[in-house]
Amino acid sequence: MPQFVPNMNISDCWSSVGNITFYHRNGKCYWRFKQYSVFTGTALQMEHQQVHLRALAAWRTLPQQIQRQWSEYAKTVTSHRPPFLHENHISGHNLFVSAYHGFATLGNEHIPIAQPFESFPQFIANFVSSEVINGTDLLLHFSLCLGGTEVPLRYRLLGKIQLCESGKGCHPGKLRNFLSIETTQIPTNTRKITFSIPDYRSVWNLDLQEYTLHIRYLLLDTVTGYRNTFQKLSCSLSL
Repeated sequence: MPQFVPNMNISDCWSSVGNITFYHRNGKCYWRFKQYSVFTGTALQMEHQQVHLRALAAWRTLPQQIQRQWSEYAKTVTSHRPPFLHENHISGHNLFVSAYHGFATLGNEHIPIAQPFESFPQFIANFVSSEVINGTDLLLHFSLCLGGTEVPLRYRLLGKIQLCESGKGCHPGKLRNFLSIETTQIPTNTRKITFSIPDYRSVWNLDLQEYTLHIRYLLLDTVTGYRNTFQKLSCSLSL
């Protein structure tokens, strides 16, 4: 661990520059080379990464006046991450990327058009039942209730789901995205939806009779691609 020696131009160093990281120990400054590793994610994680790279590339193709329009619309959008203060808003770049990801999740990946962020309806999902199809695929049935909207089918439910051993808590890194399937196309504010998990045992590498189901669920706007803040639900599951 080589020590950094101050000089007339630089008296001390922090953080990283290029492939070198500076750090302090016992009041002295040292440096070392940063180590890099290749990201080896799952197929779904790699696919998500490719979508994100395409979203970033798409943003760079936008004319400056369109980017400014996204920034104007973003001024009224509260961040969906802590501390959730109304005075904190996201950037136009983040709003664009969020819409791009939203449409990609809906199976309609394209460059979104800048649109104002509209308030989402109140919503709650309740677990109803589960069933295993063909011995491998898991269906999770929920009821979804929306309030304050005349077009309930405008919104799809995205579930970030984890199955784990009975009684275990949620591990955010093991949540997997699944888009809801409409059981019926009746435009009512309370309707039945289903999440289909193909070969569910291999997703979390578990083969049990009793599980704990953790789900963080949120709404996706099929018109704008925007999403709202998630809600959480946990319950026992017997298969």
